Amino acid sequence: MSHKRIPKRKAAIAVGSVAALGAAALLLPNANASQTGSSDATPKTFKANDVSGLASQIAAQLGDAFAGSYYNADKQQIVVNVVGNDSNVIDTIRKAGAIPNKVQNSTAALQAAARTLKAQATVPGTAWSVDPKTNKIQVSADSSVTGAKWDKVESTVKSLGSGMATLKKSGGSFKTLVSGGDAIFAQANGGGVRCSLGFNVTASDGTPAFLTAGHCGVAAKQWSDSQNGQPIATVDQATFPGNGDFSLVKYNDPKTQAPSEVNAGNGQTVQINQAADAVVGQQVFRMGSTTGLHDGTVTGLDATVNFQSETVPGGVDTVTGLIQTNVCAEAGDSGGSLFTQDGSAVGLTSGGSGDCTAGGETFFQPVTAALKATGATLGAGGAVGGGGAAGAGDQSASPGDQSTASAGAGDQSGAGAGAGTGDQSGAGQASASPGDQSGAGRQTGGAADQSGSEQPGQVQGNGAADGSSLTSH
Repeated sequence: MSHKRIPKRKAAIAVGSVAALGAAALLLPNANASQTGSSDATPKTFKANDVSGLASQIAAQLGDAFAGSYYNADKQQIVVNVVGNDSNVIDTIRKAGAIPNKVQNSTAALQAAARTLKAQATVPGTAWSVDPKTNKIQVSADSSVTGAKWDKVESTVKSLGSGMATLKKSGGSFKTLVSGGDAIFAQANGGGVRCSLGFNVTASDGTPAFLTAGHCGVAAKQWSDSQNGQPIATVDQATFPGNGDFSLVKYNDPKTQAPSEVNAGNGQTVQINQAADAVVGQQVFRMGSTTGLHDGTVTGLDATVNFQSETVPGGVDTVTGLIQTNVCAEAGDSGGSLFTQDGSAVGLTSGGSGDCTAGGETFFQPVTAALKATGATLGAGGAVGGGGAAGAGDQSASPGDQSTASAGAGDQSGAGAGAGTGDQSGAGQASASPGDQSGAGRQTGGAADQSGSEQPGQVQGNGAADGSSLTSH
């Protein structure tokens, strides 16, 4: 097909204004080694995107002996955890080209530990996920977990027994991260709400759509691509809190072209070819409108995050089934695309703690789960197995009006809940709103505690703010 320029108001392409950061240099072809031939007993090298499929096949063969897997990015090898001493199990792993690793905790034991944490330590500001590298549950508590709350979490972790879980303090507070990616806007509860897209999709009825954060979908029904513009899309489904943080939003115009690609900044776009499950140890890239392109590593799976609820005083909004990473993110990055170098859609930014100076933890909604739940497929629907969620979003209030941003992270206990995201009363002090940001190279704000922050390099241009660099293939 010939290249065709897509106006921003029609394309609403995922991932908007960006800065050309160091991670962009890593988005080069053939950076990952491909699988190499070897004898049955010799470990093979794999691309990161091969890991999930192979691990699933091995898990099906091993049954209860399987205790998770992860990717050794340095050696490009797959490590498979096993319990017990069955030589046939070890042979099966080696014949597949992976490396067997004997561990103490079975998958069933780790799942039981997670259920205990849910029952006894569901405290706002806590999170936990399975870390196959350590064969333990990693439990985090943010700066708000002190006193009796900390004692409760600590005693629960200890009750799980030695070698079952670890507990650490996490800087900052767990919250969803306002704005991010190409901005979409809504008016709700007397104030402006701002969210973002991550990946475009095709709904089950064949119409163009995108996925965005669930707490955006419960905040408002109609969405526009400009602060005071007419709605261009309508929420069809929304999940938050609970088992995920995603919404399916259908474009009102069935002729809307929604190309399946991510604008990575600096003149680069990454074609999104498929959706893939995350793998611990895998390198991933995150796009966001505040901090641009950053890369990091998946550190945990099936994460549970207990966001402080702002609609129910002292309450908690729990989201399960998330991906945990060490990719940095800040207010304004929420909903941005999490993807791999070779074009697999992996996740949608949900929330986290920390920033891109000190680091932190960030959690993502798995794209595969969102697609399965909504029945959507990647892009134009041509990818087998579903595809990238055009997700994104996180709300902040609209620029210039964001002190009343509704529906923040973990804020919605129900549709349309309209509390602001915690400390984001200043959200929207952005020096440029989408549509006039030249690449979002400089955006002072995006959240109350972010005012004065700038994207590294203050890069101008190559952003998707005006859609001038967006094409379909």
